[in-house]
Amino acid sequence: MTLDRKTVLQEGLATTSVRGRTAIRSWQLQVQGDGGAQLALGARPIVVGAHHGCDLVIDDPQVSRRHAELSSAPEGVRVKDLGSTNGTWWQGSRITEVVVPSGASLRFGAVVVRITAGEAPRLPPSDRDRFGAMAGRSVAMRELFAVLELAAPSDATVLIEGESGTGKELAARAIHDHSTRADGPFVVVDCSAIPESLIDSHLFGHVRGAFTGAERDRKGAFVEATGGTLFLDELGELPLPAQARLLRALEAQTVQPVGADRPVAVDTRVVAATHRDLARMVADKGFRFDLFYRLAVVHVALPPLRDRLEDLPTLVAAFYAARGVEPGPIAGDNLLRLERHAWPGNVRELRNVLERAWAMSGPRTAFAELRLWVDAAAAGQFAEVVDTSLPFKDAKERWNDHFERRYLAAVFGAHGGNITRAADHAGINRRHFRELLYKHGLLERPGDGGDGGDDDGDGRGGAARA
Repeated sequence: MTLDRKTVLQEGLATTSVRGRTAIRSWQLQVQGDGGAQLALGARPIVVGAHHGCDLVIDDPQVSRRHAELSSAPEGVRVKDLGSTNGTWWQGSRITEVVVPSGASLRFGAVVVRITAGEAPRLPPSDRDRFGAMAGRSVAMRELFAVLELAAPSDATVLIEGESGTGKELAARAIHDHSTRADGPFVVVDCSAIPESLIDSHLFGHVRGAFTGAERDRKGAFVEATGGTLFLDELGELPLPAQARLLRALEAQTVQPVGADRPVAVDTRVVAATHRDLARMVADKGFRFDLFYRLAVVHVALPPLRDRLEDLPTLVAAFYAARGVEPGPIAGDNLLRLERHAWPGNVRELRNVLERAWAMSGPRTAFAELRLWVDAAAAGQFAEVVDTSLPFKDAKERWNDHFERRYLAAVFGAHGGNITRAADHAGINRRHFRELLYKHGLLERPGDGGDGGDDDGDGRGGAARA
């Protein structure tokens, strides 16, 4: 018995989000014994078999030419037997299709393959504080920028998740503008605004007379975006039947207009976005797992504004710069008002607050002089921070995290980024205080682009974040 030792890395970056940050995620397949071949499973399914065209080739008389298919799933690795003669075995049972967890051992013929979950080191934060129209100096945003800088020049599909107002369309536009397709069209489709009966027509087009009201041919969004980028907003609202047709279009790079006799070839990159938790929808059978992983070649989550309040000065400066006006010092009571708000509407809400203040104060008013009014209704803030759809324990943990981060940021900032004085004020051991700053992204660990902070210094030099 011999094994093909090639290691296959799937197309693009399969990623996962941790507290608004982006990390590289993969599954490792390790053949036990005889050569120990390894294979990394990312967003694309892989095929195991005896045929030389398979991703993992096993030369064993009990292994079929195309024996089994493995693909990533939210809770593990989905294993699907492809009608093999001798079967795919797990825990002593022959399986047809099952999702196995990390640590599972599969048997193909006489060969055992062990599956483990791995998370590669995070990409170093980008040196930039901007990516397209997105702005932020926080660790979370610069880690996001680092992934997007790598992903944008490729043709990989991108899935963007984030709450309403976090800037998902800005991210999609920035990906397009930094890609080789920047000179091509950028077409936006809001999946939540299309009646189910017209989804195929909007996405794939139709020919004249295909249905009542089809008085002329329509290209459809895929054809309109050929040579450029198609942005599918609110993808989580797409019905399951339409998801199946979208998957076929992505896989074949062809679309079939409604009423047409033959498919049309397209050359379109797809970026999708949603405010929903698609991984949970997959687990609940509300979203196709194969479409999820076809789209999530690069998967990023945009952090809510309440989790990156240190970016408020950068965002205010960007607002002023877009209007060609100097903001003056971004500090004082007005900044404090912004920092005390929970921002349920995220960056979109911040922009609206600033635009309203400009209208009331005059278009060239410095930030400190703005007549700034923020709707800080306690009920609204409580509803945003305390998610009553969660079990008590999970909701309490989220509330505690929110309080902890806000408190640390305020105390750290009030003491000028001096850890010793801030820790003394808080009544917390200095080392523990520093670890809490690391935990909440308010201080960079040594080696992450900053010096890790100066316990007795002023915390500047790129490390302190109030």
